[in-house]
Amino acid sequence: MRATVLAAAHDVRVEERPDPALLAPTDAVVRIAAACVCGSDLWHYRGVVPVKAPRTIGHEAVGIVDEVGAEVRTVRAGDLVVVPFAYSCGVCFACRHGIQTSCERGGFWGAEDGDGLPTGHLQAEAVRVPLADGTLVAAGLDAADVDDHLLAHLLTLSDVMATGLHAARSAGLREGATVAVVGDGAVGLSAVLAAAYLGASRVVAFSRYPDRQELARRFGATDILTTRGDDAVHELTDLLGVPGADVVLEAVGTDESMDQAIACARPGGTVGYVGVPHGVTRGIRPRSLFSRNVALAGGVAPARAYVPELLADVRAGRIEPGAVFTATEPLDRVAEAYAAMDERREIKVMVRP
Repeated sequence: MRATVLAAAHDVRVEERPDPALLAPTDAVVRIAAACVCGSDLWHYRGVVPVKAPRTIGHEAVGIVDEVGAEVRTVRAGDLVVVPFAYSCGVCFACRHGIQTSCERGGFWGAEDGDGLPTGHLQAEAVRVPLADGTLVAAGLDAADVDDHLLAHLLTLSDVMATGLHAARSAGLREGATVAVVGDGAVGLSAVLAAAYLGASRVVAFSRYPDRQELARRFGATDILTTRGDDAVHELTDLLGVPGADVVLEAVGTDESMDQAIACARPGGTVGYVGVPHGVTRGIRPRSLFSRNVALAGGVAPARAYVPELLADVRAGRIEPGAVFTATEPLDRVAEAYAAMDERREIKVMVRP
């Protein structure tokens, strides 16, 4: 099969890899219908996270089950499924508490599973899915009836929409809250959508890019601010007429974005953070939280916990998160997908095998 390989920083290729096969009775093999490039993939692409050796890449997908192991019960061959960005058993302590990303037997695509067997990445033609019952979510739709727009909505559930919702839920966002969102990538924009959908009275998006500002407004942002750092804090205070937002959602993962998010929260407010902290180098300064009673909550989103809820919302037409995809490329042009996102020519790019 063909798969995306990150050979070095800014060097993305498509190479042949062995076809996946069932290695355990709890496995499934899924043919990828659509994958995509994630903002966290760009940390590797840019060399912020060193690429020590050529490696496959990709962790978001929707696909069709090709075959299942003898012990798989919740999906079957032919099912259209959402493939979350982490695999999980569904029955351990963490999974029972809705934190599947801390599963005792689970893990992330590309590493060995709990039995020491290799897992693949999802920017490819197919993948072996360990622990299929605890990982995959059947969409309940005939693949033949799913057009490109619906496919895009479903694909966001594997990561970005679930992650945006996790930021809001972690922060305890309640109806009527004022919300500020730091980060205008696909996750930040999904957080805007989540905040609006959960009933925020005002959603302020920080963005300097007209295309992202437009989508933020489409998703429910009531206000756009283009400033950063201290200027952003002052402008938010002037805009709201109070010293900060009830809830701030952080979707970047750098020192600067975390500082801004914490400073933008009102006394007694909460920051929900989901930005992968590759760019946080000096840690959180506790006094910035302590002195104003600002709470900090969040982390890696357990997408599997949110997929059923979000799937129902997508199928009912209550949310349309697939608008974060502004371009589609075939797998053979995946290098262009990376370049377009790296250069901010596109917000998020779907990759079709």
